[in-house]
Amino acid sequence: MCGNNMSASAPAARKATAAVIFLHGLGDTGHGWEEAFARIRRSHIKYICPHAPVMPVTLNMNMAMTSWFDIIGLSPDSQEDEPGIKHAAEYVKTLIDQEVKNGIPSDRIILGGFSQGGALSLYTALTTQQKLAGVTALSCWLPLRSSFPQGPISGVNRDISILQCHGDSAVSICCNLTF
Repeated sequence: MCGNNMSASAPAARKATAAVIFLHGLGDTGHGWEEAFARIRRSHIKYICPHAPVMPVTLNMNMAMTSWFDIIGLSPDSQEDEPGIKHAAEYVKTLIDQEVKNGIPSDRIILGGFSQGGALSLYTALTTQQKLAGVTALSCWLPLRSSFPQGPISGVNRDISILQCHGDSAVSICCNLTF
C-alpha cells in the first residue's frame, strides 16, 4: 500500500490558490520538510508533505523503513521496482486529484521531492495527465528512464518547468515558476 493517508500538511494562511506537494527521501518522513517550508511559506500556498509507507528495502538488507518504492541497487543498470514505482506514482496522482477537488487548478500545483521523493516526483509529473505548474527535483534520478521515448517527452507536461539540483550543481529547465 503506497501512502498511509497521513501527511505533514501546512494549510495556507488564507484561501489556498496553489499547492506544493513535496515527497521526502528514503527513511524520512514529511515532518522535516513541513518544518523547512514553514520558514519560506507563502500565505496562499498549501504545502503537503506526505509520509511514505514502511516497507523492506532490498538495498538496505531488506530493513523495513519509509520508502515510496523498493530500491534494489544504485548502479544505472540495476533492476528497478517497476510495479512499486508505478503504484507510488498513482498514489501521488490521487494527492493531485484531491487538491483539484479542493479547488486548486492542477496547473497551480508544484510537485517536488528529495532523493527517492524527487525521483518519484519526476516520474509522476512526466506520466500524469494533469497539467502541473512545475517540478522541483533535488538529488535524484528519473526512474524507469528506459521506458521514456528518446527525444522530447510527449503528453500534457511535455513543456513542464523543472528545477533539478544535485550536490552543488543546479540545472534549471524552462524555469518560469512564477506562482
